[in-house]
Parts: sequence; C-alpha cells; structure tokens
Amino acid sequence: MDKLTRFAKSRKKTGVLLAVCILCALASRGLLCAQSTPPASESSALIADFRRVEVASVSDALEQLTGKRMYMSHHMQPIFTAKFAGYARTVQLKKDEGNKDPSALNGMLAAIDQGSTDSVYVMAVEDGADIAGMGGLMGTAMAARGYAGAVIDGGVRDVGYLRKIGFPVFATGIVPSTSVGHYRFAGGQIPVTCDGVMVNPGDIVAADSDGVVVVPASKAQEVLKLAQQLDFKEHSMYPEIEKMKSIEEAVKKSGRL
Repeated sequence: MDKLTRFAKSRKKTGVLLAVCILCALASRGLLCAQSTPPASESSALIADFRRVEVASVSDALEQLTGKRMYMSHHMQPIFTAKFAGYARTVQLKKDEGNKDPSALNGMLAAIDQGSTDSVYVMAVEDGADIAGMGGLMGTAMAARGYAGAVIDGGVRDVGYLRKIGFPVFATGIVPSTSVGHYRFAGGQIPVTCDGVMVNPGDIVAADSDGVVVVPASKAQEVLKLAQQLDFKEHSMYPEIEKMKSIEEAVKKSGRL
C-alpha cells in the first residue's frame, strides 16, 4: 500500500508540473487571454480622461504631434449640445438604388448589436447628405447597449425622439429620408473616411460643442498627455487675461493661443 501511495503521489506531482509548464509556454506565446488582453479598467480610464479634456485641445495636440488634420469639418453638427468620447465602431454604406433585397442592411444592424459600453458608432454613407444613416430605432439600440454616441457622415432622422432619450448624434444634416432600398451594407469594423477623416476601428472619437476629432489608437496616450497640458495652460490664462485686461500680454506670458 505504501508503494502504491508513493506512486500515486509521484504521478500527481508530475501532472501538476506538466500543467504548470504548459501554462508557462502558452503565456510566453501570448495565448492566454489574461496576459494578452489589456484590463478593461485601463480602457475605461483612458476614455474617462478623454471626456475631461476639450476637443479643441485634442485637435491641437494631434496637429502638433502628427502634423495632420484629424478633426471633422463644420458640416458635422450635433443634434443637441453633447460631449462624449469612445472607441470607434465603423460601418460603411454604399449606394444600391432600387434594391429589393430585404437583407441589404442586415450587417448594419448586426454591427450595432456587437458594440457595447464606450463604443462610438461611426457610419460613412456614400453621397449621404440627404439620406438618414440612422434614426430612433438604431439610436435606442445603441443607448441600450451603452454606446457613448454616434457620428454619421450623412443624415439623421427621428431627431425629436433621439433628443428625448438623450442619445447624442453628430451628423452632416437632418433629413426625413430612409436608406432602405437605396443603400447596402458594405462592411463593418473596417477603415472608413468620415467627413474627410480616416477612422479605423478602435480609434478614439471625441466630440463636444467644438466638433469631432479622431485619435489614432497608437497615439492615444501621447495625445491625451499633451491635450491635458494644453487644457491646463489655457484654463490658467482666463484669470490672467481678466487681470491684465490684455490677451496680448497673457499670450506673451504663457505662450499659448
């Protein structure tokens, strides 16, 4: 019996050691989700920080760091005053006039249901100035799933209801038209050009009363840090301008305009 017991214990230890070796090997290759996926808390904290800074400061930071324009034009307007930030979930619609395909826009709906808290729905509607890319039904689904907001390179409708539920949307126009029978889903979670700005899935989209800006995911931390510094400097200047009664002197002192 003693020999059998010792044999069983030996086999058990061998099995444990083997399991540990396998786990270490998987971890070293990045195959364990816990090792390869950033904690959700870090992601949420980053978005929370972007919601605290002004879009104008984010835009300035992007231009200083990348030399590129990453803000959308004056055509992109909110349906009500709003401020939000989140991760881009992209959708592309292409023209398909007169189509009778009942499934032509199914992918658009599936894309909404795949998003969650801190998502921003970014839709590019081909020649869509007079076509509503979204309305009340889609907005209700996004709100229920915790989306931060939506940015539509095209029109939006059911604005009264969207205002009622408080779901923020930026769009290039307000129109009563439908995309059904006129458009087809052309892809989701792909790079899209939204009002002249390239948006990749997972980029950070920030919006406030000054407009909409897109932060490449790879630059997020760097842009945030500089935007926070620019925000602090500008906000510190307000009392200085009031005290000096001179913007020229305040700018000379701070170096920020």
